[in-house]
Amino acid sequence: MKTAHLLARPVMLTTAALLIATTLPAQAEQQVNAAARADALVKEMTREEKLQLVHGFFPPMATGKPGAPTDMIPSAGHIPGIPRLGIPTLRESDASLGVANQVEQRKGDVATALPAGLATAASFDPTIAYQGGAMIGLEARAKRFNVLLAGGVNLTRDPWNGRNFEYLGEDPLLAGVMAGEAIRGVQSNHIVSTIKHFALNAQETGRMVLNARIDEAALRESDLLAFQIAIERGNPGSVMCAYNKVNGDWACENKFLLTDVLRRDWNYKGWVMSDWGGVHSTEKAALAGLDQESGQELDKQIYFGEPLAKAIEKGAVPAARLDEMVRRILTGVIENGLLENPMPDAPQPINYDRNALVAQKAAEAGIVLLKNKDSLLPLAKAAKRVVVIGGHADVGVLSGGGSSQVRSVGGAPIEIPLKSGPAASFARVTYHASSPLKALQAEAPDAEITYVDGSNPAAAAAAAKAADIAIVFATQWQTEAQDAENLVLPDNQDALIEAVAASNARTVVVLETGGPVLMPWADKVGAILEAWYPGQRGGEAIARILTGKINPSGRLPITFPREAAQPPRPEPVGLAQFKAAEAATAAANPGGGSNAEVQSFPVDYVEGSNVGYRWYEAKGLKPLFPFGYGLSYTQFTYGNLEVKGGDTVTVSFDVTNAGKRSGADVPQLYVKGADGKPARLAGWQRVGLQPGETRRVTITAEPRILANWSTDAHGWQITPGRYQVTIGRFAGDSTLSADTTLSGRQMKP
Repeated sequence: MKTAHLLARPVMLTTAALLIATTLPAQAEQQVNAAARADALVKEMTREEKLQLVHGFFPPMATGKPGAPTDMIPSAGHIPGIPRLGIPTLRESDASLGVANQVEQRKGDVATALPAGLATAASFDPTIAYQGGAMIGLEARAKRFNVLLAGGVNLTRDPWNGRNFEYLGEDPLLAGVMAGEAIRGVQSNHIVSTIKHFALNAQETGRMVLNARIDEAALRESDLLAFQIAIERGNPGSVMCAYNKVNGDWACENKFLLTDVLRRDWNYKGWVMSDWGGVHSTEKAALAGLDQESGQELDKQIYFGEPLAKAIEKGAVPAARLDEMVRRILTGVIENGLLENPMPDAPQPINYDRNALVAQKAAEAGIVLLKNKDSLLPLAKAAKRVVVIGGHADVGVLSGGGSSQVRSVGGAPIEIPLKSGPAASFARVTYHASSPLKALQAEAPDAEITYVDGSNPAAAAAAAKAADIAIVFATQWQTEAQDAENLVLPDNQDALIEAVAASNARTVVVLETGGPVLMPWADKVGAILEAWYPGQRGGEAIARILTGKINPSGRLPITFPREAAQPPRPEPVGLAQFKAAEAATAAANPGGGSNAEVQSFPVDYVEGSNVGYRWYEAKGLKPLFPFGYGLSYTQFTYGNLEVKGGDTVTVSFDVTNAGKRSGADVPQLYVKGADGKPARLAGWQRVGLQPGETRRVTITAEPRILANWSTDAHGWQITPGRYQVTIGRFAGDSTLSADTTLSGRQMKP
């Protein structure tokens, strides 16, 4: 690829480029079909230029290498543009929770860090998701990025998945809606958002080699439905395929996923990019529907460079397929206004104070109050002596590791590199500089609030005994590339909590975790708050919840098991399987060597579409805390239910704030048919109410949630008959219930 030569060409616009870039009035330009505009550009391109767009550099490994562009900035990806046609360079950044900015390479470059994706999902508020996406997109544009690798929607199938914190929980409707809104927010800045990881990237250990196995109907009704809803709602410019295999084929060369589902059934017009290091072939990948090889230095070779050119020359890949690949890339670019809204030539100023409030609002909306015995919270004015224990709460709040890690405003008071493991090369245990201790002291200036680090349970217990209230901060660090070995709080924190609770019954536990953890002490403490990884203003958010300045309104987007044996896989299958695969590989390659690959291993998703709370109902299991669960400092009542059937289910009912504080509630609609399948979340609404206020709420069910996928009919089918409808506060609750009749119908894929 002659990148330097192309970049050195004078900017001479052809007739097609002039038509697109200069001659059309703005209003008329908006009416021009993006695919047609892309096609006009493709016809003006040389084959060399087309090949240039279908594979991209990974700057950390490419900078300074022969043939690499000289204008790369530290980022996840760089695809040189074609100046003579007005096609912009694509600069890509990781951005699940903020603009993740290659911390090793750009010291001093900061960005606003949102709370974990699970916290956003826990808000059950699409507006929160949109605002977070819009903030990230705004900062990305100011930093000169125009493609964000943001939009993770993989469902939580295993509670120990190391990347659960990035995603949006276990329910396809909730995850799809929230991801779609986050994508819309990003793209409101004329930036491409990328939905990922397509599909069934449900665990991290062994993700590069595992074979995820599931039948089509179950896949359509769960993980694929989450992607489908998010794509319909957000229309992301790009889809990123996953590392793993799905039913025997690598996701990035899986014709069923990339062509049959994405293109034929969903009519998706943008482009499919690979995950970094996720390409395994040239011809098979290109013919299956992969449009762009990303982070080429992480693959064994550059599959979509010279090998693709040769495949086209010999007819193994039609030249028309290359045109299609480029057309799809340009379609995603044009639809999002990258041609008309070029990146600034230099970094732009960012209002970090304003953006920090977006992060804080998201954290406040997503913190979940799990227990509050005898209304221990909010902290009463009578609590004059408060001891804060553990979790490094004196200096900051924990964040998750991996490509989503943000170097946040304020810096990292704690950053511990890993010594070994698959994440050691790019992940570190990092805290954001947002001290819950200092925030509590600011919110409650009349109280004496002290700190004990918790390293000595006996000393912590003594401090707790002398206090009116003890607040223990417990942490569990999770990261991309490896799963947790179990659901136990690490570093003997259970013993710490037990000791503190034994000394003071007025003990509050604040959890900063990447997902569910076991709580053998749950019955012994007075209150439990799940704060997730709360982002760069997490300390302030936690303090405002604890003191009652904010009424907690988060609801669990993920089931918390009572014991490790409750989920479908009673232990991290990736850990055991991956170690077995490593041993088999070592035995097959006694000489070792860097070229030896760990053998692929299967993961059978026996739960099918019964992900999360559906599994618990199907098996008659009672979790510790169910999906959708969350308490408030006020009380809400429901009444006057009306249900309509027909093509779908529509419910109307009254929600009343019967308490003395303003607050927000999240009534949830669950529907169950006569087919024996568990009840499914079919809709919800977040409602903010003043004390004594009543509001009439109407929720219409998403029809595909009521339907089953038919492989024979190749579409969705709602079976006619009676359906059980419940309005509850969480999965399994039936505060209001009724039956209704659906007429039954078929729907397209």
